Amino acid sequence: MNGYLGLFASAFLAATILPFSSEAVLAGLSVAGGRDAALLWAVATAGNTLGALVNWMLGRWCLRWQDRTWFPFKSDDLEKADKWFAKWGVWSLLLSWVPVIGDPITFAAGFLRVHVAVFLVLVVIAKGGRYLAVLAIAHGFL
Repeated sequence: MNGYLGLFASAFLAATILPFSSEAVLAGLSVAGGRDAALLWAVATAGNTLGALVNWMLGRWCLRWQDRTWFPFKSDDLEKADKWFAKWGVWSLLLSWVPVIGDPITFAAGFLRVHVAVFLVLVVIAKGGRYLAVLAIAHGFL
């Protein structure tokens, strides 16, 4: 159970503003054996999606504090995310798995008032796809 809990925590943290990599944790647990790959995938996807949901909630309710030094996103990050949304709309959430730009995109979805159900569907597809690729690489399928 500790492996799954640790994976969930690493995936959750990786989706927030903290610099963390859950892919290595997922690959390591999967290659080590003794754990169900589908359950590892589900746990990582759930943790990372919930972390992204925290970003969405921050965007939705905390933008008024954007001038504070502790605020997690700089104005340049918000501007980039806003430009992505202006060009691609909610479909830009399919890039939420990409390091550096993914977190600001999920945050922007909150302050741009993307409906939470649409947000969750697109983020699960993006993050689940990334973790599926990690598992495939770890086991030599890609």
